[in-house]
Amino acid sequence: MASRGTPDPGLFGPASVTWQMHGDPMMWVAGVRALYLQALHPRAVRGVMQNSDFRQDAWGRLMRTADFVGTTTYGTTEAAEKAGARVRKIHARLTATDPETGERYGVDEPALLLWVHCAEIDSYLHVLRRSGFPLTDAQADRYIGEHRVGARLVGLDPDAVPADRAELAAYFARVRPELAAGPEAHTVDDFLLRPPTHPLLVPAREVLWRRVADLAYASLPPYAHALYGRPAPRPATVTRRLRATGALLRCVPARLRWQLPPKHILRAMARLGPGARPAPYKVGR
Repeated sequence: MASRGTPDPGLFGPASVTWQMHGDPMMWVAGVRALYLQALHPRAVRGVMQNSDFRQDAWGRLMRTADFVGTTTYGTTEAAEKAGARVRKIHARLTATDPETGERYGVDEPALLLWVHCAEIDSYLHVLRRSGFPLTDAQADRYIGEHRVGARLVGLDPDAVPADRAELAAYFARVRPELAAGPEAHTVDDFLLRPPTHPLLVPAREVLWRRVADLAYASLPPYAHALYGRPAPRPATVTRRLRATGALLRCVPARLRWQLPPKHILRAMARLGPGARPAPYKVGR
């Protein structure tokens, strides 16, 4: 929290790895990868399917998620805390039912929140590094550690959240036996490949969105491909595609990209000054 008269840098601030990474355009591909990964946890994806209208409001859901990430990254401390409180309030009143056992459980179970958190952080880090965003191993560890703050916002105990790459890898190793591609996961897969859209926009969906979804799926770990039952290109091919896509998207002027709503980065720069502009080369400072 900033002192009186000093601009509030927010939860992370311009000196964080998070501040620089989250301004990268490959975050959109990483976000879709996170959805694919999250859907492999049957209890977690069931909570989404039984409480969400994402199939009818795909764009709205995507923008709300982007808004939450943008607010918690670039907004003031107060705005981030309020965004977290809203999420916790919504989750606290949602439940899901296991169709096999009849068990009813809350979607805010710590184990489910932790899975969603780890799938997101792993996806953001994996896609950006693999696509050419420059991060050392130490900086990657720092990024994971920074997001214990974000985990607190959604209701997790920060001390129970992985703090570096080794802890994150150990977490995925522990949870893998619980993962499966059930009917809900395949529904998510079908939806991400062919989201409902206006008939006039179907060609654009096939040309643009399909490529994003294919690349996000291809970047998943091999065990995820095995669970979904859909093959993926060779890892070297996927890496080349990620790097080519990253290079292309990063050629679009940042000021132009940041004009898209809700303009969190531009508002942060207006609050903190032009020196707050996120850029990959600032990570090592």
